[in-house]
Amino acid sequence: MRVLGIETSCDETGVAIYDSEEGLISEALFSQIDLHVEYGGVVPELASRDHIRKTIPLIKQVIAESDKAIDGIAYTQGPGLMGSLMVGAAIGRSLAMAWNVPALGIHHMEGHLLAPMIEDPAPEFPFIALLVSGGHTQLVEVQGIGQYRLLGDSLDDAAGEAFDKAAKMLGLPYPGGPQIAKLANSGNAGRYKFPRPMTNRPGLDFSFSGLKTFTLNTIASEREQNRLDDQTRADIAHAFQQAVVDTLAIKCRRAIRETGISSLIIAGGVSANLSLREKLGAMVDEENARLYYPRPEYCTDNGVMIAYAGCQRLKAGETTGLPFSVQPRWLLEELTAC
Repeated sequence: MRVLGIETSCDETGVAIYDSEEGLISEALFSQIDLHVEYGGVVPELASRDHIRKTIPLIKQVIAESDKAIDGIAYTQGPGLMGSLMVGAAIGRSLAMAWNVPALGIHHMEGHLLAPMIEDPAPEFPFIALLVSGGHTQLVEVQGIGQYRLLGDSLDDAAGEAFDKAAKMLGLPYPGGPQIAKLANSGNAGRYKFPRPMTNRPGLDFSFSGLKTFTLNTIASEREQNRLDDQTRADIAHAFQQAVVDTLAIKCRRAIRETGISSLIIAGGVSANLSLREKLGAMVDEENARLYYPRPEYCTDNGVMIAYAGCQRLKAGETTGLPFSVQPRWLLEELTAC
């Protein structure tokens, strides 16, 4: 089955064609970073307008690179920005009607969760998934596609959101995660000791708002003493990043021990962070477990993950009828098994 995937949940327009027999056929991605950087974050109205401009040209591009007809269309139904989701859903459903092929709305985070399945070797079920992005920080037990049990969730700021806010405090441009990681490379370990939130109590939930406040207070203190030079900013970035990475690793270790599942996947934008990958790699070695993650370009939002997830569900007979909707808020555990 050959599926066209469309991803327009936030600030990337991603389109791809995935074949159940041949694998990935073609893909295209347009990032809106340059559009939103001057505002320090995503402006929803600008995002949706840019998706309108970019989605059709990208679809034409990937189809031109394919030599076979499309058998189905998958689009991101949610969660995400309402206007942005509507663009992809309306285009995807309209094309499906015009081409007389089935269409299906896909959960954005299921796309991320299944992204490591595209790689070789791919993880086998069951596994633990750490979904870590700008909007989500979750630990999920995965027994199969659609068979998800939420183990832990973010109670306030997600890890990616905390990265963005910390970067803004340090005067770094949007998006903050890559900027913090780059600055942290020149930071000195040990100058600052930042808290590892919610690791001194049982459970698998996350909270990064306190760490954000600690970072703000540290920056303010150094500024008051005229010590906020480039090296100090780098040292703070290093301490902040290590606090987030250590917190995620501690919770992942707990999830492995509590469930007895020895495979861990990480997905979402923050999963591209090299310090996180190194820390989790060392941790799974100590636990006799295995770590899987997608290549960096599939960590952030992309059409490939939607095409792949859509292919699996369309093959199982799922479709969305002519009336369609989007879901800016949509719990992963509401999905059905296929």
